[in-house]
Amino acid sequence: MTESLRALMVLSENWTLHPTPTLTDLVEMAVAAEADGVDGVMMSDHVVLGAGAKALGRPFNPRDYAMPCNQEPHSSWPSPYMVLAAIAARTTTLRLVVGALISPLRHPLVTAKDLATLDQLSGGRLIVLPTVGWHDEEYDALDVPFHRRGAILDEQLEIWRRAWGPSPCEFHGDYYDFNEVWLEPKACRPEGPTLWFGGSTLHSSIIRRLVDYGSGFNPLGQPPAEELGNLEAALHRARRSMSEIEMIGGLRGHFHGADDVADVSQAITALTPQIESGYRTFCFKPSMFTDQRDDVARVSREVVRGLATWDGA
Repeated sequence: MTESLRALMVLSENWTLHPTPTLTDLVEMAVAAEADGVDGVMMSDHVVLGAGAKALGRPFNPRDYAMPCNQEPHSSWPSPYMVLAAIAARTTTLRLVVGALISPLRHPLVTAKDLATLDQLSGGRLIVLPTVGWHDEEYDALDVPFHRRGAILDEQLEIWRRAWGPSPCEFHGDYYDFNEVWLEPKACRPEGPTLWFGGSTLHSSIIRRLVDYGSGFNPLGQPPAEELGNLEAALHRARRSMSEIEMIGGLRGHFHGADDVADVSQAITALTPQIESGYRTFCFKPSMFTDQRDDVARVSREVVRGLATWDGA
């Protein structure tokens, strides 16, 4: 029997909806999504954008996902912590995903405190996808070395593990150095919130982070079987297995023109290669499939129903 497929609504970058959702609207969309059987919601992250964010221009269809260098600098990227905290207060089962959290832009102890607090507020429903980002101007504005961001993230992940574990903790590394400190409150679990990892390729650093810290893999696109094989081998060497890793894919709309919305049923049918590769949770961005904010609930129900009845046809 095929494992149930789950839907994850992307709340960020739904700029083409009319009228444009307010922050309060995002909360209401999440509340409605939970009632309609959506498994979780995702909020992505930018602190600031510079002029280079739109260096490659806009996507062919603005309803598509925002990719590196095709984002308008004035795009709205609210704090994922704040929005998800408001959603946590209004929901009971919805998983809350801080997607693409550009962790190196923040001090790891501050982030560990914020994430543990949000995890407590949500009753352990928090998931975090830490990443390094792509926008050098964002790093420059916050005075963080862009070309060292991977090494910075690696130290941060270890600091989170120690800070969420037994107190006191200390750390002495290349980028962070502190003696014994107590970080309270802790997250709901001793290991902290669930961590997912992803990227445009399944390179060695992503594999290492998944093996050492990860419970989920959410790539940008679909990595080839060879890369997934490398991940499986690395997990095996660490006495872990792919069954411990939640595979998160995505519905991608097919746009016939620059002004068209995509068809939900067509996007679900196109999931076959991902499902055959082991993906079971699927992100969807409502604005791919409708231009009307009041129509989002209908899209959510179609996605949930389509995944529930998926038969590979």
